[in-house]
Amino acid sequence: MSDIGEVCEPARARRSGGRASRVAERSAPLAENLRPVRPGLPGGQYRPLTEAGMAKIHASALEALEQIGLSQAPPSGVELLTGAGAVQGDDGRIRFPRALVEDMLAVAARDITLHGRDPKHDLHLTGTNVHFGTAGAAVHIVDLERNEYRDSTAQDLYDAARITQHLDNVHFFQRAMVCRDVTDNYDMDINTLYACLSGTTKHVGTSFSDPAHVEGCFDLLHTVAGGEQAWRARPFVSNSNCFVVPPMKFAEESCITMEKCIRKGMPMLLLSAGQAGATAPAPIALAIVQAVAECLAGVVYVNAIRPGAPAIFGTWPFVSDLRTGAMSGGSAEQALLTAGCAQMHRFYNLPGGAASGISDSKLPDMQAGWEQGITNVLAGLSGLNMCYEAVGMHASLLGFCLESLVLGDDILGQVMRCVRGIDVTEESTSIEAMKQVCLGGPGHYLGSDQTLALMQTEYIYPVVGNRMSPKEWVEAGKPLLLDRAIARKNSILAKAGSQIDPEIDAAIRAAYNIHFT
Repeated sequence: MSDIGEVCEPARARRSGGRASRVAERSAPLAENLRPVRPGLPGGQYRPLTEAGMAKIHASALEALEQIGLSQAPPSGVELLTGAGAVQGDDGRIRFPRALVEDMLAVAARDITLHGRDPKHDLHLTGTNVHFGTAGAAVHIVDLERNEYRDSTAQDLYDAARITQHLDNVHFFQRAMVCRDVTDNYDMDINTLYACLSGTTKHVGTSFSDPAHVEGCFDLLHTVAGGEQAWRARPFVSNSNCFVVPPMKFAEESCITMEKCIRKGMPMLLLSAGQAGATAPAPIALAIVQAVAECLAGVVYVNAIRPGAPAIFGTWPFVSDLRTGAMSGGSAEQALLTAGCAQMHRFYNLPGGAASGISDSKLPDMQAGWEQGITNVLAGLSGLNMCYEAVGMHASLLGFCLESLVLGDDILGQVMRCVRGIDVTEESTSIEAMKQVCLGGPGHYLGSDQTLALMQTEYIYPVVGNRMSPKEWVEAGKPLLLDRAIARKNSILAKAGSQIDPEIDAAIRAAYNIHFT
């Protein structure tokens, strides 16, 4: 499981032949069904909203859609929505009768699969199944080796995708940063898409800066997929679409992009990203109401285009530090917002996604650790299907750190172990092992058959995290966590090549202006 070999193994493991053999056994790949954690484990244990609270949020969202509605729909959207039964008032706002919302909820896609190019990475968005991944539009790279923030590039995005391909607990890769070295917007969209696809065979999420760029990007997708029919059979990229500009306004160009993508078979992330206290109401419950109302409008829009089109209910409200108005993605309030949104996804039985794991800290330090740990564990325990921005994000989404991506894999392993919970079975509660140890046995469980059998399947171990004793840490040269993260990052990048067939890669590079190698 380790990519940095001896760096990650404590000194005691190397001194004892028996322990070393167990370490080697533990490092061998396990069958998927035997792994202690794996993508899609069911959550839902944590519920900050009561049943009555969810019903109230739903009722308020429907009231907002009927009385306030949304403004600034593009002409094509007005035609689609009014054709479905929405009403455009004299003020230009589109209002949604309750019956229309309920009808569209009835035909909305459920239990969808987000495909990877490799089927082993397929994500089954059903019930409370939990998946963690990247997202965002960071404009900086947190470069730990130079201890600086610098502009993010297409190469950085490609490197992040390559690293993600080799991280067990990062289940999908959505565009995490802006390719700021690509000045032409069309080239930027092409490079964003292709850097992600080149780096990983996991499911990819991307955005388009202009509806006019959709056609060219789909030409590239069809080339990678092996044709349009193959693409439509297993669409391995979703569109992260900010179809609304909170509060309660459609984003015209994004809506046009959404219409194009849905007709071309691309799954949609309906992303409502208000900021509580700024572009969303300050009360946590009312911030959820607005996000739910906006995404319900998206459900109507999507299903007016194509009933049953795959879409993720992306209630994604952020938090303001009300002292300054600045975003606070690592706060307890953010964790509560995300968990409450996850409950509303279950209320509608719709596949859902929201933000978790963002750090306001500028570096992967103790603050980043507690912020990423708390927000991710609550997202997982709440049963959030798609936990976006879960790793790598710093400075309230302004910076992305490759080493933090590596460290986040360890965090998410621990989070998923919490999501899995405690297995209570006849075997796991039998006192036979206790009898063997206590009644004439050695008085401890260290070498028992039961302990050895559960080392790999019941327990998860950090790859970069350090569990040495102080004495062993000194003997190992006092390794620092960030140095170990840098070492693992470099080890992965040294061996991680492109995930695109060389002939296809050559054809794409001949047809498009690709900025990474």
